[in-house]
Amino acid sequence: MFGMSVRTIPILPCRDLDDVVPFYAALGFAVTYRQKRPNPYLCLSREDGLDLHFAGIPGFDPEGSLGNVIVVVPDTGTLYDEFAAGLRSAYGKVPRAGIPRITKPRRKQGTSAGFSVVDPGGNWLRITSGGPEEEEGGPFERVLLNAARQGDAHGDEAAAIAVLEAGLIRHADTTEAERVPVYLYLAELLIRTGNHARATEVLDRLRGLDLDEATCAEVAELVSGAEPGPR
Repeated sequence: MFGMSVRTIPILPCRDLDDVVPFYAALGFAVTYRQKRPNPYLCLSREDGLDLHFAGIPGFDPEGSLGNVIVVVPDTGTLYDEFAAGLRSAYGKVPRAGIPRITKPRRKQGTSAGFSVVDPGGNWLRITSGGPEEEEGGPFERVLLNAARQGDAHGDEAAAIAVLEAGLIRHADTTEAERVPVYLYLAELLIRTGNHARATEVLDRLRGLDLDEATCAEVAELVSGAEPGPR
């Protein structure tokens, strides 16, 4: 139709360009253009072709940002691993709460598996494979899908916590092993909302179970996040 390839590059707001440059460098982006005057402007790019532009707006409040970008990739897990490794190297851990932060890959109601990145400008990068929704399974699958829709897609952690806690009550006859995914997500949400005491209780319960190596590593990361420290 157009006789050429078509590209769309979003322009996202931020308070200061220096807020976003180091964060996106940790995600594998390089600065391709930067302008200080008359209007602060920044172009970032990854080798895989993902481009983002930013406009610096003095006095802008990241908490009030409505910036959203949907990023469709073939393999959300691989990209998450790259992002998490870069953030861990730059910040000493993967930020799970506040601004900036990154959520873990999980399915949400009505979508395929994916994760979200909230950058220092408060903008949401919603990473998805864009594929068909996978088949459901397990007693807590619908609970987790609904909770992820609230907590990760909508950013309403309180609603997500309520969904998980109601699910634990509703499925009281399940085994502790079946509850592990719910406990993991509940602990993550409690950490995000600053309820470290309650998160530690949930994590202690998890550490008392017979977990596989990958889950043990996930618990260890959450335990580190549940320990309040300087922000």
